[in-house]
Amino acid sequence: MYNKYYLFLIPHQGHSTLFILVRSYTRWTFGFCLEIRLVFGILLSKYPRGAWSNFDLKSMCHFSLAVRFVSCGRGGLVQFECSNPSDFRIEADGVVYAAKALQPSTLPASPLLIKATDPTTQQSELFSWKPSASDAEFISQDLKEIVFPSRNTDSELKRMKRDWVIPPINVPENSRGPFPQELVRIRSDHDKNRSLRYSVTGPGADQPPNGIFTIDPISGELSVNKPLDREHIPSFHLRAHAVDLNGNQVENPIDININVIDMNDNRPEFGHQIWNGTVPEGSKPGTFVMTVTAVDKDDPKTANGMLRYKILSQSPESPNPNMFTINNKTGGIITVAAGLDREKVSQYTLIIQATDTEGNPMYGLSNTATAVIRVTDVNDNAPEFTAEFFGRVHENQVNVIVANLSVTDKDQPNTPAWNAVYKIISGDPFGKFSVPTDPTTNEGLVTVVKPLDFELNKTHLLKIEARNEVPLARGISSPRQSTATISIQVLDVNESPYFEPNPKVIRLEEGVMPETDLVPFPAKDPDQFMHQSISYSKLSDPANWLRIDPRTGRISTIAVLDRESPHVKNSYYNATFVALDNGKPAASGTGTLQIYLLDINDNAPKVFPHEVEICEKPEPNAINITALDGDLIPNAGPFAFELAHKPLDVRRNWTITRISGDYAQLSLRIGFLESGIYEIPIIITDSGNLPMSNTSYLRIKVCQCDINGDCTDQQHIRAAGLGTGAIISILLCIILLLILVLMFVVWMKRRDKERQAKQLLIDPEDDVRDNILKYDEEGGGEEDQDYDLSQLQQPDTLEPDAIKPVGIRRLDERPLHPEPQYPMRSAAPHPGDIGDFINEGLKAADNDPTAPPYDSLLVFDYEGSCSTAGSLSSLNSSSSGGDQDYDYLNDWGPRFRKLADMYGGSDD
Repeated sequence: MYNKYYLFLIPHQGHSTLFILVRSYTRWTFGFCLEIRLVFGILLSKYPRGAWSNFDLKSMCHFSLAVRFVSCGRGGLVQFECSNPSDFRIEADGVVYAAKALQPSTLPASPLLIKATDPTTQQSELFSWKPSASDAEFISQDLKEIVFPSRNTDSELKRMKRDWVIPPINVPENSRGPFPQELVRIRSDHDKNRSLRYSVTGPGADQPPNGIFTIDPISGELSVNKPLDREHIPSFHLRAHAVDLNGNQVENPIDININVIDMNDNRPEFGHQIWNGTVPEGSKPGTFVMTVTAVDKDDPKTANGMLRYKILSQSPESPNPNMFTINNKTGGIITVAAGLDREKVSQYTLIIQATDTEGNPMYGLSNTATAVIRVTDVNDNAPEFTAEFFGRVHENQVNVIVANLSVTDKDQPNTPAWNAVYKIISGDPFGKFSVPTDPTTNEGLVTVVKPLDFELNKTHLLKIEARNEVPLARGISSPRQSTATISIQVLDVNESPYFEPNPKVIRLEEGVMPETDLVPFPAKDPDQFMHQSISYSKLSDPANWLRIDPRTGRISTIAVLDRESPHVKNSYYNATFVALDNGKPAASGTGTLQIYLLDINDNAPKVFPHEVEICEKPEPNAINITALDGDLIPNAGPFAFELAHKPLDVRRNWTITRISGDYAQLSLRIGFLESGIYEIPIIITDSGNLPMSNTSYLRIKVCQCDINGDCTDQQHIRAAGLGTGAIISILLCIILLLILVLMFVVWMKRRDKERQAKQLLIDPEDDVRDNILKYDEEGGGEEDQDYDLSQLQQPDTLEPDAIKPVGIRRLDERPLHPEPQYPMRSAAPHPGDIGDFINEGLKAADNDPTAPPYDSLLVFDYEGSCSTAGSLSSLNSSSSGGDQDYDYLNDWGPRFRKLADMYGGSDD
């Protein structure tokens, strides 16, 4: 029976205990039944008398639990076994007790297995029961024992009990102690006969992390020594050992698994403190925006790690305070209300909370993060013109902006939904305008791209449409303000006159005489609303053949028109004229007159080529010639060729034969013609109406040829063939060379004459002072600078052995020749012997075979300190030589005549 409660009082340890039968059901199996009753016992002493009548079972916190398995009418006793002896134990009467204090958060995750066995039939049944967190908190009654499985030690054959799989021991994390805290007692059946020692091995005991678990070696009590952290180590695997005092193993090791039960000791943590997301404006409810997630380090399989999300606040709250919702399990944010408008609210800020224990606000831990949702723009606003527009522009102007069209657009600037594109939808059939967009201001620039004509249209009315680069969003229609009309006024200006047609072509025969009236060539003025006069002038007339009337524009000739003129190209002669109006400012235009000149027979033919070469004995001795005519067919070929009658030897030595209408063949009549240059007169007549004849000369070079027909006396022919110009050039060169030679000779003679005529600078008769004479002789060059200064030393101060023989020595002589021996003189000559001294020096210079062919500086011996001669710089002051005769100095040449005049003259 379910949902039926049975109340009865049972005295318990001096206190009244209320037992409530929660469930009772019967199960039949293997021929017997078990009645399973879950009984909750509450100590009434903790509640005031009378308060228990209206209590809420789920609000009770402290009560004991017993589960009783009762046989159903069977006489035999049923044996019970529990799969989780660390948390529960079952007595022989079938009552299950909690082996330790249990909290709702530490209830085992796996169901509790109860095995019932009939000892008589050995039939067994397995029952499972999973306690829930809302049932109770269990109080430990006794310490659980783990017994080593029994083994057969007697000789008598007995049935061995099967080994149990030891269920894990659950230890809550972050326990406050006191420590060490006993967990379980390990016991062996052999401890009744002898003393045993117990130990555990494994990580947490004797392996890192060491010392977490210890065991009393005598009693076998396993204890934990400090709080455990499931987030660090979620479970431990130990092995229990039992040995005797000698260290011999008496039991096989058993495995002990210790699970660290998770406690809610970690808050959820978001991956980012600020989450950014976007959502298009105008999105429908249910549009996904973004996902925010948090992580809880607690066990995700328990309520401690199960997170729930919710939105705490939304800012701003327009147009609805609940524009978004969040999936409480996944953290996905979606829209729940319509009305997202970027132009009104461009961004929303949500405070998101994550709470563990499945969102329990009382026991759960929570944390918050911020979600920033930016509303992205869509093209939901069309550009709208703000005003009426007008423009003005002068005619014939292009690439000018006449108006700026401004629009407003509420969409996000500088995006395709905001950028405007302008289009002329009417008023411009000839494409004279364009409206590009200013990328900075988003304005439409109305621009003239083709010239406007005031005389044709004074005003242009344009209708312009503005759109965005991308179409409007679905469901939004374009407003009327997306089109505008602009009026553009064209201003009149003075336009240039123009000739029509331009160029103007006329056909005339060449040879038109001067003062012939050809054709009128007037210009037109496009300014219909301006009364202006036009004057004409000539701009270009290469041959100066034409004239234009300055008032009427009529063209006439002032010279004969010749088609063969170099100014005529392909029979066309071009002349350009200017038309100028009297506007302010004045405007001008140009026009071209093309005269196509028809050919007349006004040019006589000429022989071509003008010069040819043939051999003295040509084989064949013939030359092909043609004619050149400046006229065109039919006033040119075919031509008639004929030899002139004079001189007489032409027809005697040569003959001409017509090959075709344009070619003839000239050949020798005689078998040999001496080398040289011959000019053959040939009469050529064209085929024009009134044909023209001309006698032109063919220059023929006759030369000696080799077996291949090539001339071998080219030098002779070139010498004989020198023209008049070449001879004149040669003569001019010869005359110029002779003039240069003559000028050089005259210059040399004049230079010698000046050298011979050059005398003393001052006439001795006019100036009696001592003078330094400058002669026009440079001397011996660099050799004059090499003086032997030792010759000037006083011989009296020298050692006798060091005195050189007195003589004259030239330092400019060549070192390869032996030093010549000069006549010696006394060491201290008398002052009167200066003439002899000079003569000796002169003779030495004249007889010196190594002397250069020009005078050079001679170095003489030192005269000595005993000389009575005075200083040469003051010859007039000397009184010792007054009676000396110096007339012999005149015989020494012009250089000594000055001395002769100074010392040999009278006192006057």
